[in-house]
Amino acid sequence: MKSYTIVLLPGDGVGPEVTRAAAEVLQAVGDRFGHRFVFDTQLIGGSAIDATGEPLTQEALVACRQANAVFLGAVGGPKWDRAPRRPELGLLELRKALGLFANIRPVRIYDALLDCSPLRRSIVADVDLVVFRELTGGLYFGEKRRTDDSASDQCIYTVGEIERIARSAFAAARTRRGKVTSVDKANVLETSRLWRDVVTRIHADEYADVRLEHALVDSTAMQIIRQPRAYDIILTENMFGDILSDEASVLGGSIGLAPSASLGEGGPGLFEPVHGSAPDIAGRDICNPVGAILSAALLLRYGLSLLDEANAVEAAVERVIDSGARTADLGGDLGCQAMAERIADEVHNGVSYAHHVQMHWG
Repeated sequence: MKSYTIVLLPGDGVGPEVTRAAAEVLQAVGDRFGHRFVFDTQLIGGSAIDATGEPLTQEALVACRQANAVFLGAVGGPKWDRAPRRPELGLLELRKALGLFANIRPVRIYDALLDCSPLRRSIVADVDLVVFRELTGGLYFGEKRRTDDSASDQCIYTVGEIERIARSAFAAARTRRGKVTSVDKANVLETSRLWRDVVTRIHADEYADVRLEHALVDSTAMQIIRQPRAYDIILTENMFGDILSDEASVLGGSIGLAPSASLGEGGPGLFEPVHGSAPDIAGRDICNPVGAILSAALLLRYGLSLLDEANAVEAAVERVIDSGARTADLGGDLGCQAMAERIADEVHNGVSYAHHVQMHWG
């Protein structure tokens, strides 16, 4: 029996609830496939601020560096809006410390949930796209200044930062439908002009077999709603990727369905649902655990290279959704824990199958 250490960072809001759900499904995977998952729970975000005064402790960071993979619930909430150091800084510091430069957010629409989408079935049917978001540069990490009457955030990108995320996106496109849409604001921003130049060069020199198109971020935000099936891989910088991936995640009916993986060139990856801390529903057992459980599947696939196990989780989620099980965000009456138990039972009892879309990050 092989053993894997997974650091759990439940965080804030609904984070502890969805983290428990993901851990329960991972335990079911371990039982079925004969693995031992050792869970090490650490503090991050607001909960870490309350306990230690810091959003990310050195103890948590050391544990994450030594783990096979890291699972995060969520961070943040209005309680800490005026804290000297906000909860989100803990997540930013963790990404930087682990060298996690590629944030990967797949968006797949389940047939059984087509009518849950805010858009017509004809628009969202068969949508299958992946957002590749650069994760360690841009406005979120630039120098920040504020005076009584002004504020500024510096946006910096280096050629190297753009090259590595571009190569990841192009390599992934080769395993899918062979198309990359690089999103920027090159008509206004100098960083976007550099972005476009570097992506164009990497494409011409190394990935000419992949189709490349450039698009402005405002146009892309519109087209994701009008014709989301036109996209295969969306490649973009940190802030644009944050916004566009949240927009794309609701095509399936709920942001609670959306998973993500953050990967680097070595060491543990970080896996988390997209939905955030949702403090207004925290502790009420009504949040949707599917995004967290699918993030656990990404952890198995890309964090631990356990492909059959990842397939089993994804298959179990689809079977449970096909059966009509729904949480409140999708018009159902199942709580977070009950939905997680349904999926864990399917992992125990169901048969795996090769997922019809294999998402590779390159």
